[in-house]
Amino acid sequence: MISALDPLNAWQAVVSTRQHLVEIVMDYVIKEIQEVTFTKLVKWTCSTLMIFGGVVPFIPQYREIKNKKDAEGFSLYVCLVLIFANTLRILFWFGKRYELPLLIQSFIMNIAMLLMIHLCVSVKRKMHLAHFQEHTFTDFDWKYFWAWTDFQSYLDFLIVMIVCCSLLTFLLIKSTIFVETLGLVALLSEAMLAVPQLVKNFQYKSTVGMSVLMVLMWMVGDVFKTTYFVLREAPAQFWICGGLQVFIDILILYQVYLYRDSLNINLPHAGRID
Repeated sequence: MISALDPLNAWQAVVSTRQHLVEIVMDYVIKEIQEVTFTKLVKWTCSTLMIFGGVVPFIPQYREIKNKKDAEGFSLYVCLVLIFANTLRILFWFGKRYELPLLIQSFIMNIAMLLMIHLCVSVKRKMHLAHFQEHTFTDFDWKYFWAWTDFQSYLDFLIVMIVCCSLLTFLLIKSTIFVETLGLVALLSEAMLAVPQLVKNFQYKSTVGMSVLMVLMWMVGDVFKTTYFVLREAPAQFWICGGLQVFIDILILYQVYLYRDSLNINLPHAGRID
């Protein structure tokens, strides 16, 4: 008779526990709402901007590719660098905890990059349908690295990369040097995204074809990020690399002034979007 009642008692205990957890969460939410202050609103706003601000510049790029059915002007290496950087940043969190909005931002960015890759691959397949030649990750032909013709190949490579990085992190998570280096590499990779633009401007001694407004938006975003990192006492890697991004933005703006009298010719330019 006791054994027959045990499942019923266990189920009642589960239901009771669930109700208790719901009550705790609701009490917390109600308390937070009741204690809303201007400071908290500012904090929530800043956190929201940090989470979604990085992907906003990709929205017009995504729409332009989709509407024009042309992905040639967008480099998929931007997606590779950002996925690599944000994956390492996620792993860095397990070794050295930082603010939750910054962790969520990395997941959001990776999802956004996967959507960009999927769109670009689909558009390119349709563009080159007449003379289409299949290139996949499993061909192991490095001439076509990150220039595969199917979305599954990108996923396969990213899965391999994430598994390898995760295993290495799991094995060395107790090493302070490894964890600090992991965070530095993650953020430094993202910080260097504007360097191709800086180098091309220097090579051609011109900034023709580059949007000054775009660079100003980079700088505003990077200043905001760096200030957020400092005020929220994020790990040093965050504000050091944020400061580097601001410095590169300033150099590019200086190039705009320096090469203001350059000839108005069409030049190839590499962009940075983050």
